[in-house]
Amino acid sequence: MSAVVEGFAGEIVGPEDPGYDAASRTVLVGGSPAYVLRPASVEDVRKAVGYAAGSGLPLAVRGGGHAFPGFGTNDGGVVIDLVNLAGIEIVDKDKHVVRIGGGATWGQVAAALAPHGLAISSGDTRSVGVGGLTLTGGIGWKVRKYGLALDSLVAVEVVTANADVVRASADENQELFWAIRGGGGNFGIVTAFEFAAHPTTDIHFGKVVFAANEIAEVLPRWAEYLRTAPAELTSIASFANPFLGGPEAPLEIQVAYDGDDAELAAQAIDPIRALGTVLADDVTLTPYAEVLVDGAVPPPGIQFVTRSAFVDKDSVPEVLRILAAAGTSQGAPIIAVRSVGGAVAQVADDATAYAHRQAELMFVTMTVGPPPVIEATRPAREQLWDTLSPHVSGAYANFLSEAGDADVAAVYPATTYERLAAVKREYDPENVFAGNHNVRPA
Repeated sequence: MSAVVEGFAGEIVGPEDPGYDAASRTVLVGGSPAYVLRPASVEDVRKAVGYAAGSGLPLAVRGGGHAFPGFGTNDGGVVIDLVNLAGIEIVDKDKHVVRIGGGATWGQVAAALAPHGLAISSGDTRSVGVGGLTLTGGIGWKVRKYGLALDSLVAVEVVTANADVVRASADENQELFWAIRGGGGNFGIVTAFEFAAHPTTDIHFGKVVFAANEIAEVLPRWAEYLRTAPAELTSIASFANPFLGGPEAPLEIQVAYDGDDAELAAQAIDPIRALGTVLADDVTLTPYAEVLVDGAVPPPGIQFVTRSAFVDKDSVPEVLRILAAAGTSQGAPIIAVRSVGGAVAQVADDATAYAHRQAELMFVTMTVGPPPVIEATRPAREQLWDTLSPHVSGAYANFLSEAGDADVAAVYPATTYERLAAVKREYDPENVFAGNHNVRPA
């Protein structure tokens, strides 16, 4: 099999090989690629990209494999799986700069940094890849204090479409560095990320639970409080969980206070506890690495339909009213509303290709089930989003199960897209890296 890609020293898995069934699919989506290439080095990545570009076969790049649209696989094409490029090394102890391989997961990173008392603001799932999350954002449990995962980036190493290895940072290939931070996998394969980590302590983490009949009252007051809450506090409000009763499911407000001072944590979290009748409260001091959860692997035949949008301050009351009504109605999708703002909004709108800096909230709707359930709930989902559309904007690429033109336009406003398309023209004029929320070369 190694003859498929001349000089390739990594692993090549084809349809006739043991392990192909697992190698061919991502966490959420099945595929039938011609070859899955697992590079053992950056040189292998170069050879794999050259092979894919020269063969004309579709190319998919896999980090953690959690993308809802299944970007990490395809049918009949080449998959470059970075799983063996997962090294994690502190390269500058004074500045806490950490070099992370493009195939690492956030659980690996959190575990590696914990003994050093360091962390990087990331997502909230251990098995999610560093690459996929970072290249399109990174909204997690430290987002209001330290910003998006991509806001901690100081440099990247990228293998471009013509198999060159390029470094991009604030000082080198600045326009590529701008585009990488939000533009997804459009410009090449990031084989290494360099992040500025921050010193961390244990954090106060858990959930405060309210009854479903209090959602309409508690939800807007929660959002209003987050406007003035300390930046150390990040929170997610979730409801309509079908495993907890669907429209009768409680409102779970998860909180993460980034600090180990019990008194300061109570001052930040107590106003949330006072929003309604607390049914449960399990907030406790927890190591940051243990806050990340394991990603769910669905049984065969189960699909996810996920959609997201951003909400600005003026639209918050109406959007939350619509979501509360939907979440307590039959056939509701799972709804999760995330507080952003804070450090995210303190970065200039045009500083990175992530274009939704001023949003106050980001919310997600998710329907999970076999195809008949997905189809049966389609009218209700479409009705909900039709009602929401005048009051919301954009989309968060990491919570989208579709990747059509309308989805790309939601992720990238017109001015951002035009600038990205110019960078795409320079680094990937033939659109070799099309397996993503695709920006076409200008």
